[in-house]
Amino acid sequence: MRPAAFITGITGMAVVAGLLMAGEARLGGGTASDETVSAEETATAPADAAPDAGEGAAISDDRAEVIARSVEPTAPPSPESGPAPSDGVAPKPTDAPQQAETPAGETARPATKKAVELARPMAENAGILSFGERRLQIAGIVPTPVDRICGPAGRQWPCGMMAKTALRLLLRNRSVSCDLETVEWKETVTTACRLGTEDLGSWLAENGWAEAAVGSPLTAAAEKARQAGKGLYGDDPRRN
Repeated sequence: MRPAAFITGITGMAVVAGLLMAGEARLGGGTASDETVSAEETATAPADAAPDAGEGAAISDDRAEVIARSVEPTAPPSPESGPAPSDGVAPKPTDAPQQAETPAGETARPATKKAVELARPMAENAGILSFGERRLQIAGIVPTPVDRICGPAGRQWPCGMMAKTALRLLLRNRSVSCDLETVEWKETVTTACRLGTEDLGSWLAENGWAEAAVGSPLTAAAEKARQAGKGLYGDDPRRN
């Protein structure tokens, strides 16, 4: 083999080897560069995506707050809480005390009396009528006891019994009309009674068969009967 041909072959092989090495180096550099770019993109990607993730979280919080407020029980506003709800109606506590129906300071009115017809009254004395076990005292006068004695010594007479008899003769078992709250009263009640249009209290005072009660409007009539010597203030009517 000629020396020139041998050198030429060695040189060609060296060139080929150099080209192969250069290509391999270029290929290795490109891969590293690609890996570097991928790493940089991976590192920067979360930073670039962060605003989107933040916006999504903020929207969820707002919606959650709206939902929470919509299901919260309504509470009365405090002075620092600002304006009242938009509907303007304050919640009414269920345990709020009810207002009294009767205005404060007003005195309860007594039950209204009405005229009641009572049959067959019995005169216990000149001033008290009885209806079975119930008794009624005629208003405006002081009942005259049955055992009362009138007149001076030597001329005394049973004026109390005579007063009872006078009232009994006036009634003659006829019905009377009395002002009562109820017909089912108990014990003794004091009220006005009439026989037709004749007021029994006025009749007793005007005829002197009973004295007027203190402060009674019948005081003047009773005094007039005393001055005229009627009834209790006169002589024994049995001697006339």
